[in-house]
Amino acid sequence: MKPQPKEYRKTPLALVLALAAAGLAHAADKPPSSYAPTVEDDLAAVMSRMKAAKPGIEKRQAELLRQRYDLSDKPAAGVVMSRGKPVQEGVRVRLASGTSWEQLASTSPEQIRDKGLFPAGFLPLPHPNHAEGGMLFPKFHIDEIKRQEQRDLTRFDLDFDLPDHFLPEFPAPIYLTTRPDLGDVSQGKLVTIENYYGLFNGILNPKQLEGLRLLVTPFPQQQFNQTDDRRSERPSRGVVCFDCHANGHTNASTHLVGDIRPQEFRHRIDTPSLRGVNVQRLFGSQRALKTVEDFTEFEQRAAYFDGDPVIATKKGVNVLERGSQVHFMAEFEALLDFPPAPKLDVYGKLDPRKASEAELRGQEVFFGKGTCASCHTPPYYTDNLMHNLRTERFFKPQMINGRMANMDGPIKTFPLRGIKDSPPYLHDDRLLTLDDTVEFFNLVLETKLSADEKKDLVAFLRTL
Repeated sequence: MKPQPKEYRKTPLALVLALAAAGLAHAADKPPSSYAPTVEDDLAAVMSRMKAAKPGIEKRQAELLRQRYDLSDKPAAGVVMSRGKPVQEGVRVRLASGTSWEQLASTSPEQIRDKGLFPAGFLPLPHPNHAEGGMLFPKFHIDEIKRQEQRDLTRFDLDFDLPDHFLPEFPAPIYLTTRPDLGDVSQGKLVTIENYYGLFNGILNPKQLEGLRLLVTPFPQQQFNQTDDRRSERPSRGVVCFDCHANGHTNASTHLVGDIRPQEFRHRIDTPSLRGVNVQRLFGSQRALKTVEDFTEFEQRAAYFDGDPVIATKKGVNVLERGSQVHFMAEFEALLDFPPAPKLDVYGKLDPRKASEAELRGQEVFFGKGTCASCHTPPYYTDNLMHNLRTERFFKPQMINGRMANMDGPIKTFPLRGIKDSPPYLHDDRLLTLDDTVEFFNLVLETKLSADEKKDLVAFLRTL
């Protein structure tokens, strides 16, 4: 045992303990900082502590999901995503005992708030470990990257929380605006640094091919890097853009937004699809970025590191060169097209010769009583604006597994083209199916749709 410094040898033990307690109390009272600590804890000790805590953290999140949702596998008959994965059907958000959706829709927001009737599944969904946060990938993606690249995206502290049957198909097809005649150019493969050249050489121009290379090249990130302040057992080469935006689409990987503090107010992120970014004009979790070039550059400078440039410098920030690298990456991203929608005409509406009666009725609801087209305008079903749903009208602020649920704030109008390929829904994954989404907006927008109108609206959304 190391001898004590001379100045402590005559200090009574009670005084030492008192000083230590005072120090802990001071640390607990210390106001939150905008910056993450830069001093590393011992990795072995951190790993041991977090591995021990992992079962309890995951059990708590699993219980939250079980209480909120029906998580069973119930595919809709004859409804599949672009490559054939079944689409889940039905409202999965659980209601309070003795309450119906019709009763709830006829109750005022103030009464719902005061009586605590807002469905738990409509409240903000926390990150699987909100206090820790960080990029988190579904197991099927982790397994495929490990197989192709021997790069391990496993976190020693946490696993992904939502069941696979509620997630997008994997790997997703890739459609190009420049070569729609080719259909899916992914050949059923997950595009990585190992295969991108063979798949796209001869289809892309040299700039686009170089942009794609950068999109599948690993760079350091907050949880996956070479310092001891990481959440992978071994030093990591990092992550790639297409680890979340798999095949230029999404695999529902999650994270926390980088632009809100303190930690409990940060939103969980549902990774949006990159399909159709060429028609979008707002990017980033608070939509402060106006071009996909801005977003691409921002991601690796800041978002990869929870919006903390100090930590970014420590862990190995990759500063992209705007004129070539950023531009090349954005040029490829702008080629990513929506999946084919054979029932839509050139205006983005249903061709009556191809659509069912239910789908046509659903279109009438969408453009009429449902008020959906107020924000989601054809042909891409977005107005490229932000809208505040003011969901806080319906519930009182509350802490949910480390997430302070108080309000959502302004939300970007995401395109609805290809929406059946992109579950789960809303900006934080809280809505598992399109049926849940219709019920959410029916309540929040107070449109008072009938059961048949809601069913028809879901049928229409599946055609987009």
